[in-house]
Amino acid sequence: MSIGNSLLEKVMTRFVSNGALTIQLPDGSSKTYGPGGEPSASVRINDPKLPLELVKNPELVAGEAYMDGRLEMVDCTIYDFLNVFAHNRDGLRKGPIRSKVKAWQKRLRRWHQRNPRAASSENVKAHYDISNELYRLFLDADMQYSCAYWPSRDVTLEEAQLAKKRHIAAKLALKSGQRVLDIGCGWGGMAIHLAKEHDVNVVGVTLSTQQHELAVQRVKDLGLEDKVDIRLQDYRDVEGPFDRIVSVGMFEHVGIGHFAEYFNGIRELLTEDGVALVHSIGRKGGPSTTGAWIRKYIFPGGYSPALSETFAEIEKAGLWVTDCELLRLHYGYTLAEWSKRCEANKDKIIDMMGDEFYRMWEFYLAISELSFALGKHMNFQIQLTKDVNALPITRDYMVDEERAQG
Repeated sequence: MSIGNSLLEKVMTRFVSNGALTIQLPDGSSKTYGPGGEPSASVRINDPKLPLELVKNPELVAGEAYMDGRLEMVDCTIYDFLNVFAHNRDGLRKGPIRSKVKAWQKRLRRWHQRNPRAASSENVKAHYDISNELYRLFLDADMQYSCAYWPSRDVTLEEAQLAKKRHIAAKLALKSGQRVLDIGCGWGGMAIHLAKEHDVNVVGVTLSTQQHELAVQRVKDLGLEDKVDIRLQDYRDVEGPFDRIVSVGMFEHVGIGHFAEYFNGIRELLTEDGVALVHSIGRKGGPSTTGAWIRKYIFPGGYSPALSETFAEIEKAGLWVTDCELLRLHYGYTLAEWSKRCEANKDKIIDMMGDEFYRMWEFYLAISELSFALGKHMNFQIQLTKDVNALPITRDYMVDEERAQG
């Protein structure tokens, strides 16, 4: 038995304590690890060098090997395979090799998350300028590429995304004629919703040229040019003041070295009685790092922050946290719907982007869904003000407004 095969067997024997994982090796041998039952998966390794690579860095190599075909699923899906990992992740991360790798990654996380203006633009383009048509194939009709809000599991993705927009609007306590900044406006859905439903004037900023182009066209098609101004601009270059600021799914792209810049920027852009709402992916369990595969292939420069490090920077910026809500499973539900729509459009995506891209995207959605369903990820919505008297002292106004919208 090769060194790689031997090491992989030792790791898998220790690692799989829940469910079952069957591994077929290039020499034709096969072994099942774990006590049996669910979750279960079976995979085939097609490259004799892969076992050693997996032992050294499973979180990066497993995704790469699935993308290029060196790791194949056998009568199961990539979700099934990753589900076994999700149920056994603690055992894997406690291994001596992985512990050392993780510690080294934490030392480098500020470098990985450097997002000055030029780097931010390039990182955004790497993910959001892939193809508007790709995103149309799996997002809702309004192209909301962030966690939806699920009042129940029997609503559609479209209904859940509309509920998200209404939920956020209620927290903004909007008044007709106010000036609103949407930091990271995507394809313009939130900006358009706020302008149409609440009679406010919105400036939306994005660094994605494709998002900008489509958002501008959507605004024009709806005849909202006098209410919505979509700009290809870094939020750090925007001039205020604004009565309200909303930031949905953008804080994850800021990076820990720029948290102070972000929250100080919000403070400077707000009017004295202004209100901001930051909606972001977060993590339970304290500060950490972005997984190597996600950082390399999906979100370069990205990081989902812990609440502890987020609140610390908000305090330094001198802002009030007037409300905080954790959405614990909502993104898992959202990602599950995106995966279903990607699967339904598999042939179209492969024709557009190629087989390897499809497998990469499939891996991304599956691993992300499991991180919310079984891991330590969640979403938070933090409401911020400069003035303690900027909002009512009870949350009734949010509930009243949300019910009025629905």
